[in-house]
Amino acid sequence: MSHDALPAMTDVPATCNVLLLGTGGREHAIAWKLRQSPRLGTLWVQSDANAGLAALGRRCDAPLSPRERFFLKSWLDKNDIHLVVVGPEGPLSEGIVDDLAAPNRRIFGPTREGARLEFDKSYAKTVMRLASVPTADGRSFSNYEQARTYVEARDTPLVIKASGLCAGKGVIVCEDREEALAALARIMGSREFGDAGSTVVIEERLSGQEISVLALVDGKTITVLDPCQDHKQVGEGDVGPNTGGMGSYCPTPLATDAIMEEVSRDVLVSTVDALRREGIEFRGVLYAGMMLTAGGPRVLEFNTRFGDPETQPLMARLQGDLVEILWRTAGGELDGNELSFDPRSACCVVVCSEGYPGKVRPGQVIEGLETAAKVAGPGEDVIIFHAGTAKDPQGNTVTTGGRVVSVTALAADLRRAQELANLAASRIRFPGAFFRRDIGHRVLAAAGRNPANAPGRG
Repeated sequence: MSHDALPAMTDVPATCNVLLLGTGGREHAIAWKLRQSPRLGTLWVQSDANAGLAALGRRCDAPLSPRERFFLKSWLDKNDIHLVVVGPEGPLSEGIVDDLAAPNRRIFGPTREGARLEFDKSYAKTVMRLASVPTADGRSFSNYEQARTYVEARDTPLVIKASGLCAGKGVIVCEDREEALAALARIMGSREFGDAGSTVVIEERLSGQEISVLALVDGKTITVLDPCQDHKQVGEGDVGPNTGGMGSYCPTPLATDAIMEEVSRDVLVSTVDALRREGIEFRGVLYAGMMLTAGGPRVLEFNTRFGDPETQPLMARLQGDLVEILWRTAGGELDGNELSFDPRSACCVVVCSEGYPGKVRPGQVIEGLETAAKVAGPGEDVIIFHAGTAKDPQGNTVTTGGRVVSVTALAADLRRAQELANLAASRIRFPGAFFRRDIGHRVLAAAGRNPANAPGRG
């Protein structure tokens, strides 16, 4: 379905009622920014929203499963919802944007066909090849034995990816053939990631620094946001298994003007144009995970929604009315709307439960949330975004998952933002809590070797 099929709509309502879907740190950051808009009417959140997110909105009691979309549409009409903001990838892959389309509301996010760029990595590689988007060489396989034969014939390091959605954990970077075969056995043999691993993408392993480039796309206009760098591996020094994200910072000095111009032209514009040729009007967030190789920027993967934890520093720095920004994106009206960002650096540190990214024990009482946000000095800010939290019957804030809170600090430069985020994170206590203290370490180490390259505004 194309967004062109959606009816034309009016300007931003003076009082805009919003339903925000999603329950994690990304959604808490979005809600925090939405609440700053003078146009916001009632902000509704999911009934199972985390403790921080729930404190910012009213709980929506409508059923959200794909089989009950009729009841959700009735609820939207009854409560005069003007804008639905879809945070996570799951509902987008289920076609929620297609299902909820109506003359009296806008839905922020791509249609199911647009979201396929994220939930079907094999399809995304096909689109990139057709659009001549720079990416790693690779092939897709749905047959386990054929995949094994391909890996056994390769001598170079590989990356094995489950083609479907795996909450950021379905990518295994391999050092040698044995690790690649073991990864295949996990994904296709044991089905560690369920049906998401019925097809795999096997790629050459690229080397370089990774950056996250997110853009708002209204079908034709592309507005690129300040670039971020995410840290996915669980251990300091970028070691251990991939997670959903241990922290991020924004902006990153790795993304020079020349690199951003190349990514915008060869990746974002080329991909949106390729989708349009297929009859897909992409509206929402197009997120390109990039590797800065010696041969230039290469796409690692696409996401079709705000990243987590990139959204936390992005929302902390974004200046302007988020209700209007999302409304215009959903309506194809971004042209002429310039975005600006706080000149300070933002560093986000994710405090996790013991055992993450594996099995964790929920229900741990969290202490120090209020004092953690008070460590900022003049001209600085610390914001605590909740992810895996809830309130217990006694009113305590407790853990519910692996990633618990995202501590986001704003300061004059990245080094100070990192120090401030680490200090605040150390004040948050629960049994088994841990976090990475080295978010941004690669650019900070480079700046230490050459003070003239000290990271600041990108």
